[in-house]
Amino acid sequence: MIAVYPGSFDPVTLGHLDIIRRSANIVDELIVGILVNNSKKPMFTMEERLEMLTESVKDIPNVKVKTFEGMTIDFARANNAKVMIRGLRVISDYESEMQIAQVNRSIAPDIETMFLATGLEYSFLSSTIAKEIAMYDAGVEKFVPPIVVSKFKEKYNK
Repeated sequence: MIAVYPGSFDPVTLGHLDIIRRSANIVDELIVGILVNNSKKPMFTMEERLEMLTESVKDIPNVKVKTFEGMTIDFARANNAKVMIRGLRVISDYESEMQIAQVNRSIAPDIETMFLATGLEYSFLSSTIAKEIAMYDAGVEKFVPPIVVSKFKEKYNK
């Protein structure tokens, strides 16, 4: 079974990696898709996000990282995926993710959405929070992989 785990990953956090590792234990192949989201202004370029994610998952043999534009359903189909993985942290995530899953289901009934609850230690963590912690140099090492810490230091000249 092939699954996709889509997101902007700006940047990848330990919460994302929690979902990636657990998903990789469930499916035969997991494709982490970095979305080019034109409605967001990312801190990191697509190339930087690809580098950070690729480095962060290099020890997980059944995980590939790719970039994509357009609808996630089209990305899933192009990669022969039958499942889309989505992480849930809090109730508000459930509400928005359920709405997206229902729309996707109506467009592509052949592709299932699987929700995984983020580990408790990451339930509060988002890329936005990680960026703010890094901006204030307040111990972001607890929340992101080492390569992201390095990239933050470059961005914030620390």
